[in-house]
Amino acid sequence: MPDESVKVAVRVRPFNQREKDRSAKLIIKMQGQMTSISNPEAPNEEPKSFSFDYSYWSHDGFKERSDGILEPAGGSNYSSQRRVFEDLGQGVLDNAFEGYNCSLFAYGQTGSGKSYSMVGYGQNKGIVPITCDEMFKSIDKNTDSNKRFEVTFSMLEIYNEQVRDLLSKDNPKGGLNVRQNPKLGLFYVENLKRVPVGSYAEIEKRTEQGTASRTVASTNMNATSSRAHTVVTITFDQIIKSESGSETKKSSVMNLVDLAGSERADSTGATGDRLKEGANINKSLSALGNVISALADLSMGTKKKIMVPYRDSILTKLLQNALGGNSKTIMIAALSPADINYDETLSTLRYADRAKKIKNKAVVNENPLDKLIRELKEENERLKKAMEGGGVMMQEGAGLTPEELEKMRKQMEEDIRAQLMANQAMLADNEESWNEKLAEARTETDKIDTGGADDKRKNKEPYLINLNEDPMLSGVICHFLNNGETSVGRKDASPVPNICLSGLSIQKQHAVIFNKKGVIEIESVSGSGSKTKINGLPLTGRKALCHKDRILFGSNHMYVLMNPLKPDTADNSLPKEITWEYAQKEIAQVKGFATGSAGLSKEQQIVQEQVLEILPMVSEVNAVSEELNKQKSFEVVLISAAAQEGGDVTQSQASNQQGEKRVTVKMKNLLNGNTWLWERGKFITRRYLIQELYQKFLDGEDVSNIPKEQDPFWEPTEDVLIGTSNLFLQSLSYCLDFMDTLNISDYKGQEEGQLKVKLEPCDNKGKPIDEEAFVDDPHELLNKPYHFKLTVETANIHKSRFSKGILVKYSVKNNGKMEEVKTPTMKNTLTPTFNHSKVISIPKLKQENLDFFESGCITLSVYGIQEDTMPDPKLLKLNTRELRQMETMENTTANASGRRATMFGNEIASDTSHLKTEVVLLQRKYERLQQKERRMQQICEEWSKKPDGEKEFEPFYRAVSAVANSTGTRLKTRVQMLNQVLQGQKFVRKMAMEKSDGKHVGDGDTISLFVFDENEHELAQEASQNNGVVDYHKVAKHHYPDLQTSKAKTDSVIQEKDDSQGDQDSFGSVDLAPYMNTANSQDSADRSKKFSQNGKRTAFLSDINTKREAIKPVRNAVSEYSANKTSTATNGKRPSSAENNKTESSACVIQ
Repeated sequence: MPDESVKVAVRVRPFNQREKDRSAKLIIKMQGQMTSISNPEAPNEEPKSFSFDYSYWSHDGFKERSDGILEPAGGSNYSSQRRVFEDLGQGVLDNAFEGYNCSLFAYGQTGSGKSYSMVGYGQNKGIVPITCDEMFKSIDKNTDSNKRFEVTFSMLEIYNEQVRDLLSKDNPKGGLNVRQNPKLGLFYVENLKRVPVGSYAEIEKRTEQGTASRTVASTNMNATSSRAHTVVTITFDQIIKSESGSETKKSSVMNLVDLAGSERADSTGATGDRLKEGANINKSLSALGNVISALADLSMGTKKKIMVPYRDSILTKLLQNALGGNSKTIMIAALSPADINYDETLSTLRYADRAKKIKNKAVVNENPLDKLIRELKEENERLKKAMEGGGVMMQEGAGLTPEELEKMRKQMEEDIRAQLMANQAMLADNEESWNEKLAEARTETDKIDTGGADDKRKNKEPYLINLNEDPMLSGVICHFLNNGETSVGRKDASPVPNICLSGLSIQKQHAVIFNKKGVIEIESVSGSGSKTKINGLPLTGRKALCHKDRILFGSNHMYVLMNPLKPDTADNSLPKEITWEYAQKEIAQVKGFATGSAGLSKEQQIVQEQVLEILPMVSEVNAVSEELNKQKSFEVVLISAAAQEGGDVTQSQASNQQGEKRVTVKMKNLLNGNTWLWERGKFITRRYLIQELYQKFLDGEDVSNIPKEQDPFWEPTEDVLIGTSNLFLQSLSYCLDFMDTLNISDYKGQEEGQLKVKLEPCDNKGKPIDEEAFVDDPHELLNKPYHFKLTVETANIHKSRFSKGILVKYSVKNNGKMEEVKTPTMKNTLTPTFNHSKVISIPKLKQENLDFFESGCITLSVYGIQEDTMPDPKLLKLNTRELRQMETMENTTANASGRRATMFGNEIASDTSHLKTEVVLLQRKYERLQQKERRMQQICEEWSKKPDGEKEFEPFYRAVSAVANSTGTRLKTRVQMLNQVLQGQKFVRKMAMEKSDGKHVGDGDTISLFVFDENEHELAQEASQNNGVVDYHKVAKHHYPDLQTSKAKTDSVIQEKDDSQGDQDSFGSVDLAPYMNTANSQDSADRSKKFSQNGKRTAFLSDINTKREAIKPVRNAVSEYSANKTSTATNGKRPSSAENNKTESSACVIQ
């Protein structure tokens, strides 16, 4: 038969509830065989198009019949389950009757609709059940007495590279072996149960048995069903008797495969994990992708010599015949229609597009029956001789050691023995009549309790029904609650409980449920230490249960109580159907996580979903830690965007805050307090490995002494993030220095210490620029080089465990390249002095840089050094459960004292720091306006003193207008200052120098002042020719000594308080009355509005303004200076009025 390509179909489902809540947008379009996908991030980009054998539109355009079956609405192109079967399933069935092997497998991400297409839901049966039903309908129509049919059914699951028989209660440790037939080269599962079936009802019952087996296994170990492959194999034999009496068997093997979720391996972000390679997550799908790629290359002839890697996984071994072999194969790719799943959906389309290039060579499997039996017997004789001869003799000198030769010989003997047993089983099957085997299987099938007869009881008796992450596995397990007591526990308990559970955190005697004529109560068994949650809350004491209450036994067993006798007791706010997702949201709410989606951005909704996804995993890992006594605890942590990214001074605020909170998991060593933060992807990988470790423990292996490098609970010590501080950059827009003491806040917003930092505009070598570089309009800086120096001065850390070493890290773009800056590590101190400076350069300042200066920040991350220290000997006597209980009590005490446990970010400190900068800027602006106002008053006063004959209005108006419209030119001049107020200013500067490094104190005889006049330009030219200094005589009239009492430096405008409140109470007493009451009130209001970023800040400034009676820092200093000097001069006597007048006079000596 000529080569035949794999047929590929794609199908798109409706929006699910999660996507509706997030107002998802449709990105899939279908027209005929063409499927197109649009990139939601690039709406103007041309959609990517793919052509397949079938493109099924099942997103909308359907209506529900009275019997629950969905069918197309009038004029709709909706593809129903029946249409999909007629195109795909009927082809599988027709090929099976012709004697061809057939394979049908569904591919797609979790939740994309694979299981709905394959199995179906409710009345909308999928391809597998419809195919089986139609097969037996065709068999029943057979009237040829010389033709008989034999059908066997098997169902297996591949999880973590282990094969489990879903029709058998007894699976060996490590799963069933997969072996290769030495004659045919094909792989098969050793000892897999193949059940004879004679009707669709029997297949349906066996399918339900397999599904229940999957559910129990998934719940016991929380082996997520989305990571498991399910393979249903139906062997369809037609035995045809010829006129001569000989029989010919026409055999077909139908493989119906529901693959695991195809989430991209890189999307979880598990990069950098030392144990990533050891995890089997998506190993089978990765191997399947490699096989498909290799087969596609072979089929297209692009490569001649290609080794198809069938042996790389269990799945590809079993699908060897389906892919590139003797089989007619169909692939159905399930697509999500939502924009939030764009990457995964595009990946699925590309996968399917690759698969359609594969070509198979299917042949009819028809052989005389006696020939088959004869060949089996001959092969058995050869195998027996090989066994009697000690197996296949290995040649010496093949480059193998004697040990390797012996190992290979034993493996081959084992394979021969297994093949011999398989052949003997086939011969026995042929000797035993089909009717006998079928009757025996039917007897066993009849004993299977699938709950069908319990539907009537569900209307009369209370019962528990299971919930599972996989909707197909929810509602599968049902436990009725008889009158009296119903005990819950493990099957190894004595007496055996009425409801037997197993798995994590399930105790022998776990709980007791009481039923008194429909009144249901539950109570944990005293002293068992069992964990049970009712509606997300831990069970304490005896509690009455209501209809639809959610019960979580241990870590994984989630049930809903259904009480038909008391339906009115249900909460009216509950949804009609309780789902796994609803129950997990409830648990998350109790733990303090918000679960409502109203008003959330797309990024916030993604974070919320990740939290809901990871919470049950964290609970499971904590339970394993307790059971294996690993002395580790785990908790979900949200890291804010600011805490995970450094400042990029070349980016605008909008682009720099694209990142939202990131979901991480914190692992804590309960013995010494060391902590680690794991990315979500890394945790999922580790959780998978922890499951493997726990499974080995259940299988009886000793896992207590494994090497630490192989232990998923072990991690080498690393620097721990103590907390972060946000340094706002607004002062840089005006070329102002800025010094501040910032709060260090951890991920919960709790204060961990303080960090003193300083920002200084500077030249490219780090030398601070003159104070006169202050600009009133930041746009003056555009298109010029800009440099500033960030100095991390000191820190003060609260917790003593961080004294081993402290350092600060931040990231910033320097000269166009992102650079991570790290201070030296200061050891053996909680008050490190870093004095670490870094010059950051921007080659050409752009508007986006100014935008970032105005509202952005650089995040400084403070890290502590961790070491493997010896724990307290008392703690070594406690097990993990006791250690976790002790930690919970400590956290509860801390929370009761006013500390919030689930606060993500501290915005108060950020606002406070930002306000400080604004106060400095307002002070500078006020100084300029004050001098401008005084100059205008001076001009008016001079004009008013002139005789009426000399009062010329034109020059007066021109002078006033020049001052009014002038922004002011700041010039330097030299003058000896003997005035008391100016001496007080020197005293202020001296105090500022004592608190700083002295770099901010200028030369005492040089002053700078603003010139508002018509001759500003000429004076500025003179200054440029005289090293920036002008003659004092020329600017004396612009010198107002009584106004030179403030310095626009943070350390003199705002006095820090050294108390435990940190930034929250770090404002000094600053009189803002002048800012609000200038001559030009509208100008002041406009400027105040410009620097007030939001309503909170405006209110805060207004609040400060009401405290006008507070002592002003400069006047305080002047008063202290005056009192000290007067006291010395008068020996303690108060100076006279004349003396006061004398000291208040001023004199200037020109140099």
